[in-house]
Amino acid sequence: MQVKMGGAPMNLVGTLPAVGGASPKFTVVAGDLSAIASSDIKGKRVFITVPSIDTPVCDTEVRRFNKEAAALGDVSINVISMDLPFAQARWCGAAGIDAVKLYSDYKDKSFGEAFGVLINELGLLARAIFIVDEKDTVRYVQLVEEVTSEPNYDEVLSALKSL
Repeated sequence: MQVKMGGAPMNLVGTLPAVGGASPKFTVVAGDLSAIASSDIKGKRVFITVPSIDTPVCDTEVRRFNKEAAALGDVSINVISMDLPFAQARWCGAAGIDAVKLYSDYKDKSFGEAFGVLINELGLLARAIFIVDEKDTVRYVQLVEEVTSEPNYDEVLSALKSL
């Protein structure tokens, strides 16, 4: 599978999970450098992958979901990037991000490979959004074809509200 970065085709490692299928297992790194397994994140979950929180589109996207989080109720919003946990913590503090959790996939690339969003040529994650329900079933997948574009926020929020 491919996405584009600035119009240039990029190859993805792995396969996107199928809607209706089981959520892939993974391990990411929290801000305190502890390992967080997929089984540690419970309930309705949104996984948002971004190339780097220090880019304008990623910044806008995470801020938007942070703002929307309060109205979503019992949903855990998790942003995953290849940024180091220290950079994520610095950015969150400066941006006033408090309603979403940021995790890093820098160490094992476990999430990127399991969810099929690791960009082979860059070692970054493609822009994508996954919604997983309480039973660990994938309910929604949005892979943004052009990594430098924003996702369809309305579609994601509508899918969340329908659960």
